Amino acid sequence: MKLLIAVMLLWPRALCGSPSVQIGGLFPRGADQEYSAFRVGMVQFGMADFRLTPHIDNLEVANSFAVTNCFCSQFSRGVYAIFGFYDKKSVNTITSFCETLHVSFITPSFPAEGMNQFVLQMRPDIKGPLVSLVEYYKWEKFAYLYDSDRGLSTLQVILDTAAEKKWVVTAINVGNLKDERKDEAYRSLFQDLESRKERRIILDCEQDKVKDIMEQVITIGRHVKGYHYIIANLGFLDGDLSKIQYGGANVSGFQIVDFDDPIVAKFDQRWEALEEKEYPGADSRIRYTSALTYDAVHVMTEAFRFLHKQRIDMSRRGNSGDCLANPAVPWSQGVEIERALKQVRVDGLTGNIQFDQYGKRINYSVTIMELKNNGPVKIGYWNEVDKMVVTKSDLYPNDTMGMENKTVIVTTILEAPYVMLKKNAELFQDNDRYEGYCVDLAAEIAKHCGIRYQLRIVGDGKYGARDAETKIWNGMVGELVYGKADIAIAPLTITLVREEVIDFSKPFMSLGISIMIKKPQKSKPGVFSFLDPLAYEIWMCIVFAYIGVSVVLFLVSRFSPYEWTLEEPEDGALPLTTESTNEFGIFNSLWFSLGAFMRQGCDISPRSLSGRIVGGVWWFFTLIIISSYTANLAAFLTVERMVSPIESAEDLAKQTEIAYGTLDSGSTKEFFRRSKIALFDKMWQYMKSAEPSVFVKKTSEGVQRVRKSKGKYAYLLESTMNEYIEQRKPCDTMKVGGNLDSKGYGIATPKGSPLRNAVNLAVLKLNEQGLLDKLKNKWWYDKGECGSGGGESKEKTSALSLSNVAGVFYILVGGLGLAMMVALVEFCYKSRAEAKKMKMKFTDAMRSKARLSITGSTSENGRVPVAYLRPGLPMSLSMTDLS
Repeated sequence: MKLLIAVMLLWPRALCGSPSVQIGGLFPRGADQEYSAFRVGMVQFGMADFRLTPHIDNLEVANSFAVTNCFCSQFSRGVYAIFGFYDKKSVNTITSFCETLHVSFITPSFPAEGMNQFVLQMRPDIKGPLVSLVEYYKWEKFAYLYDSDRGLSTLQVILDTAAEKKWVVTAINVGNLKDERKDEAYRSLFQDLESRKERRIILDCEQDKVKDIMEQVITIGRHVKGYHYIIANLGFLDGDLSKIQYGGANVSGFQIVDFDDPIVAKFDQRWEALEEKEYPGADSRIRYTSALTYDAVHVMTEAFRFLHKQRIDMSRRGNSGDCLANPAVPWSQGVEIERALKQVRVDGLTGNIQFDQYGKRINYSVTIMELKNNGPVKIGYWNEVDKMVVTKSDLYPNDTMGMENKTVIVTTILEAPYVMLKKNAELFQDNDRYEGYCVDLAAEIAKHCGIRYQLRIVGDGKYGARDAETKIWNGMVGELVYGKADIAIAPLTITLVREEVIDFSKPFMSLGISIMIKKPQKSKPGVFSFLDPLAYEIWMCIVFAYIGVSVVLFLVSRFSPYEWTLEEPEDGALPLTTESTNEFGIFNSLWFSLGAFMRQGCDISPRSLSGRIVGGVWWFFTLIIISSYTANLAAFLTVERMVSPIESAEDLAKQTEIAYGTLDSGSTKEFFRRSKIALFDKMWQYMKSAEPSVFVKKTSEGVQRVRKSKGKYAYLLESTMNEYIEQRKPCDTMKVGGNLDSKGYGIATPKGSPLRNAVNLAVLKLNEQGLLDKLKNKWWYDKGECGSGGGESKEKTSALSLSNVAGVFYILVGGLGLAMMVALVEFCYKSRAEAKKMKMKFTDAMRSKARLSITGSTSENGRVPVAYLRPGLPMSLSMTDLS
């Protein structure tokens, strides 16, 4: 949609009533800084005797219909010249109108192909400087990435020169990549370039597309070290090159605005003083397209001031009208204006401004730039007379230097026990301020590789992960990718995504993800802990076995004739009965089985073979059970056990009471995020959506959270760190379950680093010598503060306390009480039975029974009557009858 803005600039009072010239302006949407530069130029070059009055349209320059509509609208207003932008789709439309209507068009867009009389190109041609730079670098094989929206004239010159000089050029159009899939397309493009071994690349694109490409270069990380890029536009300083500055890539380009020039410096001071709200884009350094816009206003002002002084009639009273009229009516004064514009010669922000008869810049100078470790640096310049002139020959400062004369920067992270500050670190300097496993390892690596090194703690305190939005690597990985460090010696996990951008040595330590929880309080043995040596199911089976054996013994005794006997009378006495008796009634069978189980024996024993078989099997059974019980009883009575609420990752995943999380920006978080295993994916979904966040910035923060959570937080971390913390006071954390995965720590170097092979061999040698295990024992266990055995000192044998065996006393007291109650019931029952039989009072019967129980006699003198059986006396006579 066309947005028509009639902008009348505020002029000083001195300009009131001064002659004005109507000019048009066609600005693409989003060109805020260019429009601000246009307005500043209007104010800057306006004079008391003359001024320009603009009519501005904002439009989509890729839409030919919108361009036609706006151009005709401007023409109908009677403008004398039009300033604006175009692209490949609209350039032909604009040039056609200009040629037909004799309206001059001043543009900072890319130079159009062909001879266009009424089009003035503010932007110098980059073909000459680009070819000269390629020749100077002596490139014979390179890739040429171009944007087709800028036209193909530069590409054609490169291909013609390549045919003449036998260059091998791979031309790739990046102008038709769709925004929604550009990241994937760029990755595929660079993978293809890598397979072709193309390490020299020309980027013939506008700055926004160069920015996208460079971001992908940084994200992928493999196309930095050893690569050389030439940015083929005139705004080398317009882009943010800080992210690739330390990566080791050589980046060259061209700059049309010389910020060291006095004219530019003076303008820059005024530009910085502008309010960003009133002049959008004034908060950043002026881009080269904005500088060309500012210079265009200067050119138009000078041209129309010249025509005004010459008193040339520029009236358009009879010429304003429909630009689409057939036949077209050109403006008679258009040629005069076109000539006046081309005759202008001024010094602007882009240097000397001068045009040839075809409206193209001539006699201009372009600065050659090179990106160094300390920032962009001028290395020379190019002009039409001298061609390329190099003022500094140090073009490749980022190439790898010999390590023997270089202090290698070792990036690491403060993480106990790997790297720690000494207690009196302020008394030491440089590497002597630190101690730990990785400090000792770095010293051994340096000794084997023969290098000097300096330890440097990573600034952001992170291991290294790629930001999902900016695609920038942080932490130690970022310092290696962007050339801020030469090597990383730290607990850095070897992962696929990291291996794509940096190189790892062989693992110097193997580990896995483990679970840390707060150590639960030890539970003291319960009252009935003496039952714990055997499971509940075993006790139930013993009870049923006891009953079953007693019943079987009762049955076999009943059916076996050898268990039936006649009761033998005392000497001289007659037999009381002729009936057989069996000692193994149901109660005696239960008593025999109980006595055997308790290892106490019994006053009766089976006489039959079947009964003895039952007894023997039962004795064997009780022997094994009692022996097993006794063997485990001591441990269960003396050891205070810890009951952990979590034993594995499965326990964590199926509950919500205990929160769990990982370190942010680390390999553990990446493991869960990328895992396709249902269990770990479920855990990741919980961690990702948990509120408050379960992720921590540092391992120490995660450990403190475990200690202060009262058992409501579990921390997922590498097993080595978990084991180390478990050995440190206050000895209140513990590792539970096995490792969730298997991985290793490696020493990292940038891609293509000469240190890689030497470091790898050093790690292998240290491993074979056993020094790596020695270092781990030194920093994990020899310096442990909780003793061996996972956090507690060795247990000492101690005497049992009353609480350990209280249940046994309870059973004893309970048994004695039960016996007394049963005896009382028997006493009452027997007294009542005899009272009925003897037809006496219940109280008298109880008194008689009580006397017998206490004195052993029912008579007053304390004697018990003795009954003698006489011949003929009934056999059923009882002692009670005789009394």
